[in-house]
Amino acid sequence: MGRAALLPLLLVAAAGRAGVSAAGGPEVRSLRGSWWLANGNGSVVLRGEVPGCVHTALHRRGLIQDPYYRFNDVTYRWISLDNWTYSRTFKTPFDDRKWQKVNLVFEGVDTVAQILINNITLGRTDNMFNRYSFDITSVIKEVNFVEVRFFSAVSYAAEQSRCHKAYSIPPACPPPVQKGECHANFIRKEQCSFSWDWGPSFPTQGIWKDVRIEAYNHYHLIYFSLTSFFEKSAQQWSLEIESIFDVVSSKPIAGLVTVNIPKLQTQQTFSVKLQPGEGSVVLLVNINKSSTVEAWWPNGHGKQTGYNMTTTFIMEAGYQIEKSSKAYFRTVELVQEPIPGSPGLSFYFRINGRPIFIKGSNWIPADSFQDRVTYDTHKCIVACFSPLFHKTCINFLFVFDRLWLLLKSAADANMNALRVWGGGVYEQDEFYDICDEIGIMIWQDFMFACALYPTDQYYLESVRAEVSHQVRRLKSHPSIILWSGNNENEAAIASNWFSIPYADREVYIKDYVMLYVKNIREIVLTEDKSRPFIASSPTNGLESVKEGWLSQNPYDTHYGDTHFYDYSNDCWNWTVYPKTRFASEYGFQSWPSFSTIEKVSSTEDWSYTSNFSLHRQHHENGNDQMLQQIGHHFKLPQSTDPIKKFKDMIYLTQVMQAQCIKTETEFYRFSQSEIIRGEGHTMGALYWQLNDIWQAPSWASLEYGGKWKLLHYFAQNFLAPLLPVAYEDKGVLYIYGVSDLHADHKLTLRVIVHTWSSLEPVCTLAKEGVTVKAQSAVPIYKESIDDLLERCRNCTRKSCVITFCLVGEGGLQSPTNHHFLSSLKDAVGLEKSHFSASVSQQDDIYIFVLQTTAIAPFVSLDVGNIKGRFSDNGFLMTEQKKVVVFYPWEPTGVEELEKSLTLTSLVDVV
Repeated sequence: MGRAALLPLLLVAAAGRAGVSAAGGPEVRSLRGSWWLANGNGSVVLRGEVPGCVHTALHRRGLIQDPYYRFNDVTYRWISLDNWTYSRTFKTPFDDRKWQKVNLVFEGVDTVAQILINNITLGRTDNMFNRYSFDITSVIKEVNFVEVRFFSAVSYAAEQSRCHKAYSIPPACPPPVQKGECHANFIRKEQCSFSWDWGPSFPTQGIWKDVRIEAYNHYHLIYFSLTSFFEKSAQQWSLEIESIFDVVSSKPIAGLVTVNIPKLQTQQTFSVKLQPGEGSVVLLVNINKSSTVEAWWPNGHGKQTGYNMTTTFIMEAGYQIEKSSKAYFRTVELVQEPIPGSPGLSFYFRINGRPIFIKGSNWIPADSFQDRVTYDTHKCIVACFSPLFHKTCINFLFVFDRLWLLLKSAADANMNALRVWGGGVYEQDEFYDICDEIGIMIWQDFMFACALYPTDQYYLESVRAEVSHQVRRLKSHPSIILWSGNNENEAAIASNWFSIPYADREVYIKDYVMLYVKNIREIVLTEDKSRPFIASSPTNGLESVKEGWLSQNPYDTHYGDTHFYDYSNDCWNWTVYPKTRFASEYGFQSWPSFSTIEKVSSTEDWSYTSNFSLHRQHHENGNDQMLQQIGHHFKLPQSTDPIKKFKDMIYLTQVMQAQCIKTETEFYRFSQSEIIRGEGHTMGALYWQLNDIWQAPSWASLEYGGKWKLLHYFAQNFLAPLLPVAYEDKGVLYIYGVSDLHADHKLTLRVIVHTWSSLEPVCTLAKEGVTVKAQSAVPIYKESIDDLLERCRNCTRKSCVITFCLVGEGGLQSPTNHHFLSSLKDAVGLEKSHFSASVSQQDDIYIFVLQTTAIAPFVSLDVGNIKGRFSDNGFLMTEQKKVVVFYPWEPTGVEELEKSLTLTSLVDVV
């Protein structure tokens, strides 16, 4: 292990299961499927699926409504407050006398439970994120009765808090607006299941991952991982393979391990000796130097090449294990070094030696009930990899593949990274498999968020087991580029969120260092030397370390990453945004589409000020903040038809959110290559947040179910690999050429000025020979607004709008961008356009041809509940005709699409 630590940082992913290819191998039998489920006093008894939870079992049996319907998050609190028991009988599928060891293995128990078999207690669980294995060799019979007796997570967390008498561990409870439960920080469970400012409180109980019987003799493979490194001096890739075994033999077991990677003409055999007990075998495989190794690259920067690899263990005990996996090669470095002309340090990622601008979003759990976050197999990934989904896959994708749809939507919007946020769950294996395949880099938080945490010995032991398990499980994935200790807990102490008296501060600082540095960090450094670790986000990185792991101001723009939210200042004003090194959280709320809200509401709820609308908003003053931000630039709806008024309001919140995050993200992108007054070199923009956990107002760009909000369509453009970005400063218009491309390009900048009242441009400018440099942001145009308006006669700030794009040879073209010269509520000449749309089918896609009689800002196409996405949406329509493609996610037809289509633009809001 020591040798590997000296190599540059790199990672290889392993997928697949250990297979047994000779007699005498282990017996593995899953206990998935139907179990009995009963509440504490036995008044409710039903069948429930495993993996699963109590809520979904009750819903499937028709004993409760959809938990997301209207006010059911509060109505169904009783479910979480009761104690439930899962039980089943099973026949032992083998002769138990033939085996030295038989284990009952739970990959995930949610959360506090007593485990019994044949009325004998095997042990207890109290950590949702851990793997539990119980030795049942001496108690297993021919027919067995297994029970998992759950204890309410809410009651347990409260009891743990009461028992911690030395000092309080804030926060005690979430804000009342969240309608949540208290003391989430006292239980190792999905923190947001006790509520969050974008989600409901559903503290679930259940067996949420696989449960199985494993029987074996001699030895058994528990973990298998691959990490790879590049030795610069030797110009050679090597592969570190770690195998962790449970050896039940009383004597050491010797044998041979052969590693074979055919495409890289690499095969090596090692002699190994397994000692009794649990231990690891670490092998270092040098890749054949004469083979060309293709590296794994993030989305937009190259291919995600992986190599099939077989590892065969032939031990003297008589049976062999053959492990098939996928080897990926890539290096990752987090670069924190001085920047000329600026105080502080850089904060950016180098992948395979190349600096990469990180662009994407933040991931939260896709559902309150993890068994509904389904991912079946890879059946359709190859067939459906392009947006032109094959008909045979459309229905499969929607029914079985929520993970694929959400992650593919991220990649389709030109994202190359997601941050798995620390208040949710470590995602299922398939999540990371998909990210490996489509090039989505993962910033992986450990599951601690917006709270302080206890550090008693029992709690720390649980956390240590959790972290060891999760790092061993996940470290093979090339997509994971960073481990981060927590979400916002450094900032919570530094900014004194919880009003801790200054005299008591040292206790909490000591706890912080104990948990994230002396425990989590130490385990990560031991288990995984292939990628960087930071203690928190936001953090000042190395500066935080220098200050004892807690900086005075974790939001300092000269170091590390920042989180930034401002709902009162005008979001179109780029000067309010921090010129940070790395923006890892920022955002604005909007409401999901009416078709999404309609499923969980009734007619009386369809108003912006209804009890339902207030109940669904879990962020203090969130609905009012949206109105305030809309009011800066748009007229608020005044329709006398309450449902039209509600729909108009939803539309405006989405327009506002899209335009706000566009402005902020473009600011971060054009700041990457410059230092102004010591600030800049911004190398990351991850907006908050990608996905939704339920149907409610939130910061998400993908609604619950995967429908794209206008923000996600905007993201497709503002995260494009080539983009012109405009901003104004003191009456001067600047346009930057932003590029993620790997080569410089000579391009033509086209600037077009329209009056709002005409589809005919009043003037155009073509600036040829514009050089846009590779992976940078450079100024390419500068002109005072007054000069521009004078040149384009009959133009004023209120009567005209500017659009612009970059065009090169060989079809290279940026999206068309826009710059507003005034608020749209002040725009002069905007007329109500007469829209028409024709729909036709072409293979598996649908072509929408739109025609307009006038310029139309923020044109939105909506086909209600028909699942799929458009090629573009929310656009400024400055030409009479526009073609938009619809990619369905389920079978549909021309007639159905025509009937469902709603066309809205800004002038339709009354």
